[in-house]
Amino acid sequence: MLSVKLPKLLNINQVPKVFHEESIMSGYRHPRSTAYDCIFSVFQMTNETLNIWTHFLPTWYFLWKLFALLYRMDFWNEAYTWPITVYMLSCCIYPFTSSCAHTFSSMSTRARHICFFFDYAVVSLYSLGSAIAYSSYIFPDRWVNSTFHNYFVPIAVFNAIISTALSCYSRFPEIERPKLSKAVRIVAFALPYLFDSIPVFFRLFICSGEDCTHNESIPDHYKHVTFAFLTGFLFATHLPERLAPGCFDYIGHSHQLFHIGAIIGTHFQMEALIIDMNLRRDWLLVNSPLPSLSNTVGAVGVCLIFSLLIILIFSLALYWKPDDFNKEKET
Repeated sequence: MLSVKLPKLLNINQVPKVFHEESIMSGYRHPRSTAYDCIFSVFQMTNETLNIWTHFLPTWYFLWKLFALLYRMDFWNEAYTWPITVYMLSCCIYPFTSSCAHTFSSMSTRARHICFFFDYAVVSLYSLGSAIAYSSYIFPDRWVNSTFHNYFVPIAVFNAIISTALSCYSRFPEIERPKLSKAVRIVAFALPYLFDSIPVFFRLFICSGEDCTHNESIPDHYKHVTFAFLTGFLFATHLPERLAPGCFDYIGHSHQLFHIGAIIGTHFQMEALIIDMNLRRDWLLVNSPLPSLSNTVGAVGVCLIFSLLIILIFSLALYWKPDDFNKEKET
């Protein structure tokens, strides 16, 4: 009978500090794992296993939603559908890239950093996809064609690029100055979300009157905002494992809950966008300019080019660092 010997797992004292996760005491893979080991670890219970699956499985759900939507829409001939398509693609890309990053992050110190550089970049790309869809379907009636509306997507592109740069930079001081590293990473993720959500927050909490676009999408917007803030709370606090180190190493730690909350939040965001897109279609086609290639595919292209350039620069910086920087992490 064919048998596969799974790699031995290590505790926190057996791996370099750069691999440590706060209050996670065991279940670590070898920091010099091969690609083969990483792939097989997906089927072994480690402290990363559920991080991988909680984003890998939803990728296929979002792909199904994308293809179902494309089947009903005339994407090639109808510019009105371009923003939702760009957004849906970003929803498929970010969990898949995240699952790959968690899968292969134990191959080496440099591989770990580079894997998460890509992870951060696609989170920024998702934030841009959200902004593009928000600009086309979410803005309250009274803000459509305003100066803020006209500059919303260009600013979102800038925010996504800055987010990628800040989050990639945050990996460098995480050993010597972990609090600074965490603060920079939180700011990097919060900046684009808070900006992109301005029209949603305005509709939900501030606007009153007939031109506030209160419709059937509002409950889903509330649910998305709730899960977004819950996700941010889990990411920032490392609860519940901080309360009982070692008890949530394999199941129930904050990063797993963070992944689940992000996916549920994305689901409700997607539902709200589709409702707004359908209900407001006639009004928006008359009162708002059609989405353009420059504000959809072009914006994503600019973000991708700059993000890849940022990843290249920070990846090269890993090799420019002094030898003792890498030795501290590799030994």
